Amino acid sequence: MRFVIWVMPSFPIKDAAALLGVSYDTVRRWADSGRLTMITDDAGRYAVDGAVLAGFMEDLAVEQGFARSPVVAESARNRFPGLVTRVVRGPVMAQVEVQAGPHRLVSLMSREAADELGLEPGVVVVGAVKSTSVVVELPEER
Repeated sequence: MRFVIWVMPSFPIKDAAALLGVSYDTVRRWADSGRLTMITDDAGRYAVDGAVLAGFMEDLAVEQGFARSPVVAESARNRFPGLVTRVVRGPVMAQVEVQAGPHRLVSLMSREAADELGLEPGVVVVGAVKSTSVVVELPEER
């Protein structure tokens, strides 16, 4: 068995934009204004250093108020603000789909909980994830 590890210490603008959930133009504007530092990759193209991008993503979450939701006390640390895109209600359970930036989250909950929260497409929510088992995968080599 052979494992391929894809190491990308820098991200082309289009990939950085996808990870941030914004447009290519937004990343360019942030770079032009000095808000996001660009580097030049080995091919001479503009890119964002991976460590810089990670720090920027954390700062952006804090700035936009998504780093912590106004909750009295909570043990879940992984929060994904997003928009409900679909709700399928059954007699007992409901499946709620959320688009959180470039990520699609699916939550199964009681129908009663979905009804009490008023979950419908277009409602802004924060998905809080607490798990002792998170699978981390590497993307296919490009």
